[in-house]
Amino acid sequence: MATSSRYFQTVELPEQKSYPEGVLFPAVLSPTTDTNTDTNVSVTVFEEAIKTEKPWLESLLQKSGVIIFRGFPVNSPSDFNCIIEAFGFPEFSYLGGRAPRTHIIGRVYTANESPLDKRIPFHHELAYNLDFPSKLFFYCEEAPEKGGETPVVLSHVVYEKMKERHPEVVAKLEEHGLNYITITGDKDDASAIGGTGWKSAYMTDDMNIAQERAAKLGSRLEWNGNAVKIIAGPRQVIKLDKGNQRRIWFINHGFGAVKSNIDEHDTYFELGNGDPVPNDAIKDCLSIMEEECVAIPWKKGDIMLVNNLMSLHSRMPLLKPPRRILASLCKVVECTGFRNLAKVWRTCVRRRRGMRNVVDENIGEKLFDEDGDDGKVYVVVKGCGG
Repeated sequence: MATSSRYFQTVELPEQKSYPEGVLFPAVLSPTTDTNTDTNVSVTVFEEAIKTEKPWLESLLQKSGVIIFRGFPVNSPSDFNCIIEAFGFPEFSYLGGRAPRTHIIGRVYTANESPLDKRIPFHHELAYNLDFPSKLFFYCEEAPEKGGETPVVLSHVVYEKMKERHPEVVAKLEEHGLNYITITGDKDDASAIGGTGWKSAYMTDDMNIAQERAAKLGSRLEWNGNAVKIIAGPRQVIKLDKGNQRRIWFINHGFGAVKSNIDEHDTYFELGNGDPVPNDAIKDCLSIMEEECVAIPWKKGDIMLVNNLMSLHSRMPLLKPPRRILASLCKVVECTGFRNLAKVWRTCVRRRRGMRNVVDENIGEKLFDEDGDDGKVYVVVKGCGG
């Protein structure tokens, strides 16, 4: 695969890791000399470059798992929103999400608003829900003076090392999956990493509606006055990344929380059969993720694009302000075979009658060609967003 294109060139940074077949993780792209000579170049040039080179960029993302765009003219949340739109990935709802976020503009939201001096553990976004985003965008509006990185780690590497060290635990996870249990009230707690109350998480003040929405996400709610225990699971932890035909370690944070010491807004986990996960396996897993992760310091204007099936991400504590990172979630439903595609298409058409922007009709029509080639259908779920 080419390492550069007409508009983008690869950059090597000391923090990157090198993997077989010449894969650098994460991939880092900057403008080519031709597009970087004009200091007055606008975000429009970046948008057009993305549209022109989208197949190449998607191929690079599928190979590397994460792409960082550095040195491009992205100077505001509005510019960031334009870049998200240029990729054409539909927005994904944050319904059922546990992190406090604020809408900024268009499809742009704040990243987790929990106190910046707290570490956020490694996780695949919304892994505790039945449905989850496939792509994540992060944007650095204000770069930290020190700390505050967003480390990333390849999920299949974590799986392979865990299988080497703890094959029995991996076998149990494959058989039983994980339950994620969260205890929360009706109000948000800005001091907690997963600090949304059930009203914000399910976007309603009505307990019955919250119950219905939780059920659609594969969770059940146990009420105690205005407080609730959210039980999500069992969830499949050992998944197959079909794009690369590799098994991945698909977890959400809470990995390491102790059930007997749980506080409101915290999340703990257990095997799907109710048994605990052995402490030595938990410690080794956390150690592996720290050893294999890459943490590249943010620079103002950076955009990070994450394949949510390939890479876990985290947040380091901020040591010296400021720091402002914005985010957006996207979902691409992969369909293999004409019959599967037709089934999804019919479902989307039915939904479109009652929901705005459920599917891009132009993309869908293009996929139904005479020879029935495989393709993608892009699905939008209306909601809060990233």
